[in-house]
Amino acid sequence: MLPVARQEAIVEAVSSSGHAVSTDDLVRRLGVSAETVRRDLALLEERGVIRRVHGGAAAVDQRRAMEPSFTERSVIRHQAKAQIAKVAVGLMENGQTVVLDIGTTAVAVAQAIPRGFTGTIVTPSLPVAVELADRPGIQVLLAGGRVRPGDLACSNAHTKAFFADIYPDLALIGSGGVDARSGLTDFHLDEIDVRRTIIANSARSYILADSSKLGQVAPHRVCALSAVDGLITDQSTDSAVAAAFDETGGVVLSARPPAAATA
Repeated sequence: MLPVARQEAIVEAVSSSGHAVSTDDLVRRLGVSAETVRRDLALLEERGVIRRVHGGAAAVDQRRAMEPSFTERSVIRHQAKAQIAKVAVGLMENGQTVVLDIGTTAVAVAQAIPRGFTGTIVTPSLPVAVELADRPGIQVLLAGGRVRPGDLACSNAHTKAFFADIYPDLALIGSGGVDARSGLTDFHLDEIDVRRTIIANSARSYILADSSKLGQVAPHRVCALSAVDGLITDQSTDSAVAAAFDETGGVVLSARPPAAATA
């Protein structure tokens, strides 16, 4: 197993367990040495995606003060983002205007858009724009504004004004955390108003969030879950988030359906 795949498996095991996972358990699951698991845990803790405890690892605390770098996020939960991207592009129809937000999951969605898709993609993300710039059937509209290092995301008053004149058929929104009470939250204050404008103007809007972000709260609130039409995730692991969408009439689109009930 490649290191990236192994580390993704560790994060998946920790985030889905609901409690600490022992080093011995990870050794058995992954078929590698304890030393390899310990090195992976140290690296993942440094990146802020798990926390080491005595004899193993546990999920990070609910509130996140800092976001891992774009490079770090690009190599974590790669498979989950690919699953989310597959579901997201299934919502897109030829001829639509689609806002594709910032972040590594948004880049995964851009990569997953079929070559035959025709339409307009509007984005504040330079990596998304570069990914789609050579597609003959896609018109790419890139928002201006201040460029944040790392994600290469545009945000400021100019970006907000740009999106104020865009009325998309569909918006796929990035996230820092998705919580039943706190709603959609993120890390960068300048980008909050931009997201609110996108959501307000969109015919349909969906949050992109892998399961590690469910139940998490980043420092800045974007909106209540009632403001969007739903959530696209790799697997629905937070019953409170699912219940919140049920109450508001929203949907949770999961790439991994729940296991069938047994008799």
